[in-house]
Amino acid sequence: MSPLRIYRIDAFTTTRGEGNPAGVVTDARGLSDAQMQAIAAELGHSETAFVLPPRSGNHDVHVRFFSPTVEVPVCGHATVGTHFALALEGGARGMRRQLTGAGVQHVDTRGDADGVIVRIQQNAPQFDAPLGDEVVRELADALGLTIDELDPRGPVQFVSTGHGKLMVPIRSRERLRALRPDMARLAALDERSGSHGYFVFTLDTEEGDDALTHGRMFAPGIGIEEDPVTGNANGPMGAWLVKHGLLAARDGEARFRARQRNGAGRGGFMDVAVTVEGGEPVAVAIEGRAVLGEETIRSVDRDPLA
Repeated sequence: MSPLRIYRIDAFTTTRGEGNPAGVVTDARGLSDAQMQAIAAELGHSETAFVLPPRSGNHDVHVRFFSPTVEVPVCGHATVGTHFALALEGGARGMRRQLTGAGVQHVDTRGDADGVIVRIQQNAPQFDAPLGDEVVRELADALGLTIDELDPRGPVQFVSTGHGKLMVPIRSRERLRALRPDMARLAALDERSGSHGYFVFTLDTEEGDDALTHGRMFAPGIGIEEDPVTGNANGPMGAWLVKHGLLAARDGEARFRARQRNGAGRGGFMDVAVTVEGGEPVAVAIEGRAVLGEETIRSVDRDPLA
């Protein structure tokens, strides 16, 4: 039996108990797939990250991510949590190349007067064709929206920067707050919509707001009814905003703050940076902060050959 150090990190926030909680196991050597899945299910966070040694010379660390029910290719808030936890343990700051199920990402960890900032370079944005009218109507109904409550300035469309979401723009922040989706109907749409995650967002802001966008993200088909703050939704949203002319962007880097809060009131923020070339979004990065939620140590049987 050897010790296993497990953290709960509240990511995309500067306040304990806010943001999005992620589990992080900073040394997962020797754990089987079944053990990792069981730990993720027991912790119950939307994702838990497991840090493993590199598998080749093209990356510095290998990280696997598990929801309570399945392994997922990559996760924004759990990546922030991972590199925050490694910094807590005295790991080197600066740039690391992180191998995930979505490929190799560059993750930069740096400090300032307020703590630690983790910047994640996501994959180049990929856009599917806009969702067809019939499925859009079914989706709106499952969300509890009418068609005319969708924002007509951009389509309902799947966008990925490694682990994508369906972008669902709506007109009103008030309606965003009031959403009570039919989770069973939403999950049943996954195959037809081509997505396991539905990111509903608005550019409807209030005076003095520091954010350009506010959003909510639902993924009942993979065991996450609602996620408090989602890097793999807000990053693709940044590319979507540039693509459809809703974020003023000359060639270079366009930046904005995105906020997200679930129906229970828990949420946080991140800063999104979209690299623009020839008027098109070609790269996306997100930046987030984090705080320590709790730390536990348990004994576990590991594979001695791993």
